[in-house]
Amino acid sequence: MTEQRQSLPCLGDPDALIEYLKDNQVEQVWISLPLGERDHIKQLLQRLDRYPINVKLVPDLFDFGLLNQSGEQIGNVPVINLRQGGVDRDNYFVVAKALQDKILAVIALMGLWPLMAAIAVGVKMSSPGPVFFRQRRHGLGGREFYMFKFRSMRVHDDHGTTIQQATRNDTRITRFGAFLRRSSLDELPQIFNVLGGSMSIVGPRPHAAQHNTHYEKLINHYMQRHYVKPGITGWAQVNGFRGETPELRTMKKRIQYDLDYIRRWSLWLDIRIIVLTAVRVLGQKTAY
Repeated sequence: MTEQRQSLPCLGDPDALIEYLKDNQVEQVWISLPLGERDHIKQLLQRLDRYPINVKLVPDLFDFGLLNQSGEQIGNVPVINLRQGGVDRDNYFVVAKALQDKILAVIALMGLWPLMAAIAVGVKMSSPGPVFFRQRRHGLGGREFYMFKFRSMRVHDDHGTTIQQATRNDTRITRFGAFLRRSSLDELPQIFNVLGGSMSIVGPRPHAAQHNTHYEKLINHYMQRHYVKPGITGWAQVNGFRGETPELRTMKKRIQYDLDYIRRWSLWLDIRIIVLTAVRVLGQKTAY
């Protein structure tokens, strides 16, 4: 007799399943048993070999987060990629993204160098100090690099261990620097980072090194954002998570978008983000 378990009909034991296959047109059988029951799984597969149906195994590995993960065979051993980032993708995508970065960076530099020269003069006139601001960030594989920006603040010590993001009405920001930050023009020197290979045009935004130390303890999978190179713009930024992150939940949401980008990474997604950056990010009010 058919029972009802969690809204699904229960046909009974494997013998009942075989009888059901004989009397019905079944295309697929899904086996959902603990991996410890492998002997029973093998026996069931042997019996199912007599029928031209597809058989799928639902692995009892939900704690590992296998949704949308891929598998491969190394030698004669089947393996599941529990953690797979951009650096593990098909070589075509890796090479294509690198070429895209270099081509776009060269085009941008050729077209923007007069503007960048004018900004450099403006920075020097706004307050004493260097034209560029250089800060340690974590990039691909968690390796440190120096990211460049046009300096928008008065010179201050950035080598301490405290985490202090720019805030609205921050007194450290010069008037010219405020304009640069609102318009995102302070990010233009990162074109040099792209040409040097430490950044991409599109990718998770690189956080200050101190932020990594802080947030990796608070946000699950935080460090997985380093599977790909950091970007000048990113999926989180075009979805409204740009600028200051005063609350932990805001940073968590930003990281969710970063990881979503890594899972969905494609050249078409990069192009979409570049277009959305021009349309949305430049007009946002969340950067100070």
